[in-house]
Amino acid sequence: MNLSTRTLLLPGPAGAIDVALDLPRSAPLGCAVIAHPHPLHRGTRDNKVAQTLARALVASGFAAWRPNFRGVGASEGTHDEGRGETDDLVTVVAHARAELGHHVPLVLAGFSFGAFVQTRVAAELADAGTPAQLVVLVGPAVEHADLGAVPPETLVIHGEVDETVPLSAVFNWARPLEIPVVVIPGADHFFHRRLTLLKRLVEHALLPIVLGARAQSSGDGAASP
Repeated sequence: MNLSTRTLLLPGPAGAIDVALDLPRSAPLGCAVIAHPHPLHRGTRDNKVAQTLARALVASGFAAWRPNFRGVGASEGTHDEGRGETDDLVTVVAHARAELGHHVPLVLAGFSFGAFVQTRVAAELADAGTPAQLVVLVGPAVEHADLGAVPPETLVIHGEVDETVPLSAVFNWARPLEIPVVVIPGADHFFHRRLTLLKRLVEHALLPIVLGARAQSSGDGAASP
């Protein structure tokens, strides 16, 4: 994505997980894992929406892990309809937390099929008592997968004229959960010409977490000898 991006191979349940790691200019305030759209429809970690999510997170001070799903790039294994992909992302989360410390905030972000997988990851982490601080779902594939419940503070962003996942379907999913949906006027499924606005919305949602992490960091520094 930029000069502060490096690639690595992590050991996963089905073999290597091919990951791009995007780093902020200063010490990371938190970690994020970003999930790309459907691999059977040419989705990769370099998808423009996935990269936009990474840019928003890096600009906010997060280190962002962008893994390729199974069978994409150098990631081993084959497509598993979200099950194995969930296991892989949980593995990446564990690696990110081991790198930066379990005390730093974690953000899960996903686009389309990746949003579906992130709902599964969020539920698994919550059940384990190690939840993410924020879940960001962009263009969630509610018509193509069972998303289920999500944390009440989840940020859902959808395009007004999404031709792949109709906005009405997202409202039907969100309504019983009482989850707000942020609608970008005129945006299609891939947010053509709306990526800058998408980035700004994510950065705004991250602000309370960023301020809290900075306050925590300052407090730790003040307490140090």
